[in-house]
Amino acid sequence: MGREIERKFLIASDGWRDAVVRSQRMRQGYLCGNERASIRVRVDEQGANLNIKSATLGVERDEYQYDIPIDEAHRLLDTLAGPQVEKTRYWVEHQGWEYEVDVFEGANAGLVVAELELPAADAEFARPEWLGEEVSHDPRYYNTELARNPYRQWPDAD
Repeated sequence: MGREIERKFLIASDGWRDAVVRSQRMRQGYLCGNERASIRVRVDEQGANLNIKSATLGVERDEYQYDIPIDEAHRLLDTLAGPQVEKTRYWVEHQGWEYEVDVFEGANAGLVVAELELPAADAEFARPEWLGEEVSHDPRYYNTELARNPYRQWPDAD
């Protein structure tokens, strides 16, 4: 069984930009989502995939991911997916850890979130100075929720 252990944080400053090792744009949409799981299609510069993730709140979730043909992914996004999320992902290295920093675009512009995949939920990790408040347990920051309820529509969005 696939398992994802991931912590999610807001960004406190732009200091992460100095440690970027690569980046790529992503477009993703959701074919369905309910109280048990979400099914996502993502297209990026490397290809496309179908992702199934449990709707468990917190840092540990079941996750399955399968490569799919890019032309089929675009068709799924264009014809079957609802609202979509567009972002540029930056991979940032810090003391042996690789953070993924997502800079959102469109209806989620202004939101920047860092994610860190861990080997265990209680794993110790190096926390860079640019890392802000943890939002792992706040469902508003899940991409599936950002598609349905974009950041720019939040009453307290900057």
